Amino acid sequence: MDLGLAGRRALVTGAGKGIGRSTVLALQAAGAHVVAVSRTRADLDSLVGEPFLEVTKEACDTSFNVNLRAVIQVSQIVARGMIARGVPGAIVNVSSQASQRALSNHSVYCSTKGALDMLTKMMALELGPHKIRVNAVNPTVVMTPMGRTNWSDPHKAKVMLDRIPLGKFAEVENVVDTILFLLSNRSSMTTGSTLPVDGGFLAT
Repeated sequence: MDLGLAGRRALVTGAGKGIGRSTVLALQAAGAHVVAVSRTRADLDSLVGEPFLEVTKEACDTSFNVNLRAVIQVSQIVARGMIARGVPGAIVNVSSQASQRALSNHSVYCSTKGALDMLTKMMALELGPHKIRVNAVNPTVVMTPMGRTNWSDPHKAKVMLDRIPLGKFAEVENVVDTILFLLSNRSSMTTGSTLPVDGGFLAT
């Protein structure tokens, strides 16, 4: 299906690996002109498993800086440019099912993704009059290299899979396909949404 992305301009953050990298490749294949931005997330990734009573100020600051403040700052630059040029556009934030369900030992992560969902709605509200749509995609565990490593323990994986009606984790292309749809004109009346790609996890 042609999503009409040929010739469009796209900025992808977190483009070094995982969902971001695959999104860059898919946008290029669709004919979009892509600017890819990446930085190391090793420090953030190491914070994901901290229990609530052990969360440090540094863990909070790092996670909020990456999952919320960076989104605000990059989106401001992009939106201001679109408004100045008078062009419509779409922004898709990568959130998580963890924004809407509490997960053990993920206090900061769940909190920052919950904040990202509300930021998405606020951006949609304020940028809509400028013909800029803003949505979020909210995947379950995604089988990126990091996802495979973090969920390789069969017991840990089973606990999560038992909560997913489809009984499986998402593949990267499941998330990328949703991102491309939300960027395309096929979703021209969709803004302010948080779209689950979770195999039904949020329905349970």
